This record gives sequence, C-alpha cells and structure tokens, in this order.
Amino acid sequence: MKKVFLLSFIFLIGFNGFSKKSKKMNATIPYPVSQKINHTDTYFGTTVEDPYQWLENDTSAQTEAWVNAENKITFDYLSTIPYRQQLKERYKELYDYAKVGNPIVAGNYILYSKLEGLQNQSVLYIQNGIKGTPEVFLNPNEIDPSGLSAVSISGISNDNKYVAISINKAGSDWAEMFVYELATKKKLADKLNWVKFSNASWQNDGFYYSRYPAPETGTELSAKNEYHSVYYHKLGDAQENDKLIYKDETNPLTYNSVGITEDEQYLILYKSAGTYGNEIYYKKTNVQGNFIPLFTGFKNEYSVIDVINNQFLVLTDDGAAQKHLVLVDPSKPEMNHWKKILPEEKNALLESATILNGKLVANYLQNATNKLFVFDLNGKNKKEVALPGLGTMSIYGGKKTDQILLYTFTSFNYPTSIFYYNTQSNYSELFYKPTLKFNPEDYVSEQVWYKSKDGTKVSMFIVYKKGIQLNGQNPTYLYGYGGFSVNMTPTFSASRILLLENGGIFAMPNLRGGAEYGEEWHKGGMLFNKQNVFDDFIAAAQYLIKKKYTSKEKLGIAGGSNGGLLVGACMTQKPELFKVAFPAVGVMDMLKYHQFTIGWGWVVEYGSSEQSKEMFNYLYKYSPYHNIKKGIKYPATMVTTADHDDRVVPAHSFKFAARLQEYGDKSTPLLIRIEKNAGHGAGKPTSKIIEEIADIWSFFFWNTGNKTLPIKK
Repeated sequence: MKKVFLLSFIFLIGFNGFSKKSKKMNATIPYPVSQKINHTDTYFGTTVEDPYQWLENDTSAQTEAWVNAENKITFDYLSTIPYRQQLKERYKELYDYAKVGNPIVAGNYILYSKLEGLQNQSVLYIQNGIKGTPEVFLNPNEIDPSGLSAVSISGISNDNKYVAISINKAGSDWAEMFVYELATKKKLADKLNWVKFSNASWQNDGFYYSRYPAPETGTELSAKNEYHSVYYHKLGDAQENDKLIYKDETNPLTYNSVGITEDEQYLILYKSAGTYGNEIYYKKTNVQGNFIPLFTGFKNEYSVIDVINNQFLVLTDDGAAQKHLVLVDPSKPEMNHWKKILPEEKNALLESATILNGKLVANYLQNATNKLFVFDLNGKNKKEVALPGLGTMSIYGGKKTDQILLYTFTSFNYPTSIFYYNTQSNYSELFYKPTLKFNPEDYVSEQVWYKSKDGTKVSMFIVYKKGIQLNGQNPTYLYGYGGFSVNMTPTFSASRILLLENGGIFAMPNLRGGAEYGEEWHKGGMLFNKQNVFDDFIAAAQYLIKKKYTSKEKLGIAGGSNGGLLVGACMTQKPELFKVAFPAVGVMDMLKYHQFTIGWGWVVEYGSSEQSKEMFNYLYKYSPYHNIKKGIKYPATMVTTADHDDRVVPAHSFKFAARLQEYGDKSTPLLIRIEKNAGHGAGKPTSKIIEEIADIWSFFFWNTGNKTLPIKK
C-alpha cells in the first residue's frame, strides 16, 4: 500500500554557531539549517511528506554532521544557565550512594549487583550465605575502563556450578554472552555473539538461548531484526557448532525463547508476535520430535511457573483481566478443565508467583503499590508478609527447594533495598539498605484521583517537600508512560530529590495503557484507544493546575520511549498547556516505526500504518512528527536521544527535532541533546547520567522562570 519517491539526494547543512555565552536566553537561537530533501510516502491514497527521511541513515557523514551541529547549539545554550554546574555538583553528592538490585540465590551463594557511589557500571557481587562476606565476582569497570559495558546475569546452571553473563556495550540491546564458574570466578572460553532479548536456560552441560543472524556491517543499530531463533550451546563448543532448536521459517517477526522446568522434564517454548500476547508449546526433554501446542493465538499472556504432578502451574490473564494462577493438564488444556489455585482478585493484579520450600509466594499490585502474600500450594492459608511501607517490590528467582526468597523494595523516599523472606519464620529481614545524603522525612507523597476527558477516574502520585505552599507557583515535573502494560509505581530516584529540594513537585499518573488496574486498563490505552493515554496525561496537567500545585508557566512534562511518544503527542495537541517538554528516546514517527530494528514487535500495541486505512488515519492523526504545525509556540523543548539506541532508533528524535525547529515559534528554545556511545537508557554509565540529569534540571528550572535556585550545599 506504500509507494516511495525520492527526488533529491542533495544535502547541505548550514551552521552559524551560538552567540558567545549570551545572557539573552530568550533571543532567537541560530539553529542549524536542516536540509529538506523531497521524499514522500503514500498510504492508502494519502501522500505524506517526509523531508527529513535522510536522517534515518544513522551512519552517514551527513547525519553525523547534523548531530554535531545540533549538539553544539544545545550545549552552548546549556552552558549559559548560571546554576548548571551547581546542579551537577549537588547531583554528584546525591548520586554517591550504593544502588543495588538483581539478587539471586544459587544454592549457598547469593549474587547481586551493586553500583558503589560514582562508579560507571554496577559490579556483580557474590557471598556464601546470608551472613557471608561479599566478594567482587565481576567488575565491568575493570573489564572496560571507558565505562560503556554493563553486565547482567542471564542464567545459573541447575547444579549451581556455572553462571551465564551477558555484556551489553554502549547501551545497545545486542549482547555478548560468557560463562563463569561460580566457585572460582573463572571465565571459560565460551563466547556467544548477536544475542538479543535472551536468558540462558540450563540443561546438563549447556543452555538454551536466543539470537538473531549477524546483521550486515553498518546496519547493526538500525536494520529490522528477523528470525529470532533458539539454540542449544554446549560448554566448550564454538558458537558455530550450537544446535538449532527452533526457528520460525514462516514468520520471521516473532520472539522465540525456550525455558526448562526445574525438574528438567519439560522444555517450554515461548512465542510472541509482539510486546503483548504469547503462545506456549512444550515437549518432554527425553522425547524427540516437535513442540506440542499448549496455548495458541497470541490473544493473552501465559507463563509456566512450575510442573506439579505432570500438570503445568500457569499464571495468565486468559479469563481473568487481573490474572489468576491455574493448574493445566496438557492432555486437556481447555479452560473448562483448569483448576484455579489463586482465583482472580477484583481489586488487585497478580504480578508474579513462585514456589518456595513448599509455599506459594505471590506478588500483587493494588492501587499501584505492591503487597506480598504466602499461601499453601493449594492456594489456602493466606498470610501477608509485612513490607516497609507502600511502594514497589520485585521478586527475584531461586529454586523451589530454597528456604529464603530475595526481593527488592523501594518507594519515593525509600532507596532500593534488598530483603529476604524466610519461609520458616514467615518474616522478612533486611539484607542490604544503602545510606543516602538526604532526609526522607523531609518529603511527603500522596495519591490522588482525577477524571480524564471521558470521565474515567485515573490515579496519580504527587511528591513534594513538606511545607510547600500550593499557590500555583511551584515548578512541577509531570512524568508519564502509558503503554505496554508497564506499571508506574513508587520508586526512589536521587534525581527527583534534586527537583524536590529546589522547590519542585514531582507528579506521576497511572495512565491507561499500563496494567496497574489489570488488562482492561492496558487495552483502554492501546490501538484505537491510544488517544485515551494522551487525554489522561492532559487531564493530569489540568488537575495540577486547578488544584494550584502549579500553573501553565511552571509545568514541565517528561517521558521516555513510549513516554517520549506521550510527550510528543501532548505537546503537539495542547502546546499552550505546558511550559517545558522533555520527549526522551521517543517513538515520534508512527507511520514508520515498525521498519526499524524490533519496532515490528510494537504493532500489537500501536497498530501499523500498513494494516488498514482506518489504522493509518488514526496513527497519522497523533503521530508527533507529522503533527507539528507552522508558527505554533511550542513549549521550551529538549529532545533527548542517543546514537546507539537500537530499541527506538534516534531517527525518530532527529526528524522530530528538525521539523520542530523549522516550524515552531522561535521565541522558545527547541533543542535536541544527542548522547554519544549510549543507547535506550539501560547500561548508561554514571558519568553520562550525571551530565544528562544536570542538563535536564537546568533546562527545566531556567525555562520555568527560576533565575536562581536554593541548591542545597
């Protein structure tokens, strides 16, 4: 349905520089001249201009010149903000604490990641038992002094002898996978390349993993990823000798992975056509032949938790929007044969469940905060495990024979800490809590409810310093996401402290598109319901203004990835409502997003411009890049992206910024900040995080009219 016409290959970029540290911050900024090249795409008879299509070539000399010119303008502007360096130094102080995560039990060993102070990357630690002495297992800062390599645990062998480690470089989703001995910390010779979106599921002397074919040189960060295939790697073998376990020859656009049940009796094949909905197939490990279908159709989410008496214990939203836990006989997998172990709760989402020492441990989400419960294996004798307060908890895996369960807990004024639950005492104890240079008692958080455009009630968290006056004069940072079943729950951020201690307010609504209130809440913000997400966010801003938390002149909006789309859509639909906008690594071209890397996986969430005329029209109506209008005064904007983002390719942000600078009223800054050697966000080194956060808050405070700041000493 699409025809492409490229009429000119001429490229010219003009650059006039920036006035020498001009104090006239509202003067017209001499943006680089982004050359327009006549390019059109035709969808269902509608011709769409795309004059900045050339910026999709992320490796061209022309694009690199444009990036350098834009960065010069942006950093010259930021350098004139008088308190930028002070914010940077204060953030260094706030960020200088131990950040922990990913605790895993492996027999007698406990492994967890910890980022000490201002280290660039988290270090992997190991200790023998709860009371053992922590030792460094793997330090990526020594492996790569540039600070661009991040490590993570992909899987531990069933005998707790080996661990597979993934290393991602410069923020890319591409990973290299290695194997280490747990007891000796010795690195083996095994090395796997072109791994993406994969764990290591161990069986015998090897493991199952998923990878893509090697991309053509120069296209690694932009080409569409196809044929995600499962292999078995035997320790000591070269990767080219790995055995192909599963490849979907008929549909190259699926994610495929294989897990193995803890008793090693079954292989479980997970297939996904996108970010929501999956199919499950299985086969016994001692039987040759193809995988047998268990659940098909991609209409719901399924996860096999365990096998009990040859029946699968499954967590699913099939027949239960808030999810339930059921036993499924593979010989009779139809719903009418299921046995409910944990029935659906009307007011709480069942996020995860695991078996531990003969108990069933379940993590629920109620009103966007977590609760932890323990049951018998038949779902009876429910007991609540006390948490430190209202916040967010995440359970990390071990084996069902373990007696302790590790989990993390965090909230707006509670830094991420590790706890362990003991099944014998039915009590949680603190394993590790960091010490920070701030007083949590100085801040308060509340949860409010407001009505969206269509009357739907939406919840929102608001955080501020005690004693603040609600006079409409507080600089307020409204942050949102609204998609892909991602739940926005209370978490700690040292960056937010920098906002709050300087008189700012942080607000985070639970927009439709997330799953805070079940799958129906998610569906209410996807496909032809996507406008609901933008309406929810706009209504949140209007609520904050009405209740005098802030005003239009003091309100900034922010979001990343799908949240970047959110900001882009809202600032083009209601430009007069916001003073500042931060669309980060956003999906800005809704007509082409599916053509890059793994963008095809989002079609189940957004729909595609090639699906139907109705879907094209719907996407075209809100696509941020295509809805920038000439002469409109848009909020002061700083788009942020990175040159190694192979999740949401930077072309989205490049094209959006180019058109914004061309069309937008020049009385407000319309900038783009492009990080070099960084990706979508994960694995970003501390040095880059500190620089970026200082720039964001400098831009935010300056453009909400704060010529000076208290900035705590």
